[in-house]
Amino acid sequence: MKLSHFFLAILLAMIWGTNFIFVRIGLNQLSPSMLCAIRFVLASIPFIFFIKPPKLHFKWVAAYGLVMFVLQFFFLFMGIKAGMSPGMASFVMQVQIFFTMLFAALLWKEIPTVWQMIGGFIAFTGIGLIAINLGGTMTVLGFIFVLMAAAAWAFGNVIIKTIGEVNIISLLVWGSFVASIPMVLLSLIIDGPYQIMPNLQQLNWQSIVAIIFIVYASTLSGYGIWGWLLKHYTVSKVVPFTLLIPIFGILSSVVILGEPLQSWKIFAGLLVISGLGINLLGAQLFAKK
Repeated sequence: MKLSHFFLAILLAMIWGTNFIFVRIGLNQLSPSMLCAIRFVLASIPFIFFIKPPKLHFKWVAAYGLVMFVLQFFFLFMGIKAGMSPGMASFVMQVQIFFTMLFAALLWKEIPTVWQMIGGFIAFTGIGLIAINLGGTMTVLGFIFVLMAAAAWAFGNVIIKTIGEVNIISLLVWGSFVASIPMVLLSLIIDGPYQIMPNLQQLNWQSIVAIIFIVYASTLSGYGIWGWLLKHYTVSKVVPFTLLIPIFGILSSVVILGEPLQSWKIFAGLLVISGLGINLLGAQLFAKK
């Protein structure tokens, strides 16, 4: 991998890791449904007028938008709103890799390798450590919502694999447009039509910056960089960079939001990262030469 592309991959991990704190900031003034609606409206309009729909049957675009976007991000935003700290949420979301393995085994009979099972056991030990320390700055309900978001992300991965080769930017924009429709309707139901406009008019500069980052850095630029890297390099070279996402997530939450960094969080994080690393790289690292 070229050095410039190496730093681009690190930049992507930093964008997606710090995105969790911007979600927390945005939720200080907006409900999860309203923040989701704004995210997908701005990520699709005006771009749908310039970017053609992906060359797919519309049912796949709809499935991608509803699962990867509506379910994943609504549950994630609900989890953080319900009390899951951004730093810990960034770690829990990474179990999507193991949910993806589970769905692949159920749907396509893809049996996990020994290293994947070892990695999964270690990572879930870390998740278990997080679970038994819920309370205070983290809630059970928030933890459950984030786990549901990770499962939705995994099922979205299954949809992408089923779709096959596709223009990722086109799918992103049109999937966001599909997602914006139910999220706007849900926001109208939950927040009420007479509450939405006053909330938008009262946004402070922190919330506006958070929305800009979530939409244009995390969603459009982030997924654009991800798709570009996957087109130029193999999955095995690109995916390991996702191990950096929770590291940036917890560090940014500690530095910017003042999230306490107890020793058990460090240990749980190391278990999750180690498990993910063994899952992704175990076969190569421990293969006989």
